[in-house]
Amino acid sequence: MKKMMALLLVLVMAVAVTACSSEGEDTSSSATESSNAIAQESSAAEEESSAATDESSAAEADVEVMTYDEYMAAELDTEVCVETYVQAKQSYYAEQQTATLYTQDQDGAIFVYDASCTEEDYNKMEPGTKVRITGYKSEWSGEVEIMDGTVELVEGGDTFVAEALDVTDLLGTDELIDHQNEYVSFTGLEVVASIDEANGNAEVPFLYNYNGAGEEGDDLYFNVAKDGETYTFVVESYLCDSTTEVYQAVQNLQIGDVIDMEGYLYWYEGVNPHIISVTPAA
Repeated sequence: MKKMMALLLVLVMAVAVTACSSEGEDTSSSATESSNAIAQESSAAEEESSAATDESSAAEADVEVMTYDEYMAAELDTEVCVETYVQAKQSYYAEQQTATLYTQDQDGAIFVYDASCTEEDYNKMEPGTKVRITGYKSEWSGEVEIMDGTVELVEGGDTFVAEALDVTDLLGTDELIDHQNEYVSFTGLEVVASIDEANGNAEVPFLYNYNGAGEEGDDLYFNVAKDGETYTFVVESYLCDSTTEVYQAVQNLQIGDVIDMEGYLYWYEGVNPHIISVTPAA
């Protein structure tokens, strides 16, 4: 009987040991599986992060800076990226943080309309500041420009300020548009009458707005003639407001005056320069 009890006790202890061993194996296995799962999740997260970085790097690599000739050859409404130099700042809209700029390099000029730009960067821009413009090449009434873009300062970039190119002899020729948006000069042009539609079609030396319906502080329009052809020039009030010398000089023009001018060769349904300087002809 004692032997039977002893044998039964041995068997019970053996079963207990086996059960404990089995439970230990399950716990160890669960811990291992949990550790593997965490490692897999961490690896997946690292892979996703790496993929995102690679995609970002690839996107940056895809943006190639164009030469001026490449920009000019690009189709309208396609994305472009250029590096060029600020020549003048027309305006800044703080509410939407956008800037309008006249830019030019040694090969040609680009008008940049309403491009995203921080006010801090805008305030840093001086004539000659190098910038990178990324946006879309567009056309509006004959004016080819970059729209819907962004402006970035090129840190450590060189500087370039264009000298005015005399294009007087190109007025009325097909070659003039090749210098669109450049800093240019005109010499020896005669002021001729503008028609003030808002005031009985009177003949006047200049207009507030294109038809005379404006007031002081608005754009100034005036006509000049060369070889029997008449051209309309403008003092863009955002660029040169009523406190500037050029604005006041145009207000003092008389029909028949012969003048020299400098400005940017803007285009609107034909040549429509934005004038920044008017002086009596030398």
